[in-house]
Amino acid sequence: MSETYVSDQNYDQLNFAESPLQIGEYENCTFKNCNFEYANLSQFKFTDCEFIDCNLSMTKLIGTAFRDVIFKDCKMFGMHFDDCNEFGLSFTFEGCALNNSVFYKTSIKRTSFKNCKLIEVDFAESDLSNSVFSNCDLNGATFENTNLEKTDFRTSFNYTINPDFNKLKKTKFSLSEVHGLLRRFDIEIDRNS
Repeated sequence: MSETYVSDQNYDQLNFAESPLQIGEYENCTFKNCNFEYANLSQFKFTDCEFIDCNLSMTKLIGTAFRDVIFKDCKMFGMHFDDCNEFGLSFTFEGCALNNSVFYKTSIKRTSFKNCKLIEVDFAESDLSNSVFSNCDLNGATFENTNLEKTDFRTSFNYTINPDFNKLKKTKFSLSEVHGLLRRFDIEIDRNS
């Protein structure tokens, strides 16, 4: 049985949780206001696609390929990006809620996270070098043995990053949030000084 190939298609207000999307390759497609919650997107290929205002929470991603994909204003709770096809893995997140998602051991250099909620997201052993976290809430996010070289955290907040267990060469932080690097010392920092 041959896989479906779809190009330049717009999908609007569809419920793929009830009527699954046909497995295959989707190129330059837009998914707007669609529901994928608990859907199985394993082995799908998405290239130059946009997901806007979609619910992708708990979507199964075994072997899924995301290549130059944009996620905008999407709900993406509990997604396992560590199960994705690593070849060409690249995406951008803007205004998304990715709480409890997993990027464990993924190589996602130069990834842009803008205005995102990344509560308790697992970035352990990932390569996030040259990435940008712009105005993101990283409360409870895990950074352990993570490559954060040249990564920009200047406008983000609520992160805890242990400099002893992460690569931080030329990583950018704002002075107002630098206490996120010192939490492990259990010291008191007077923010009014």
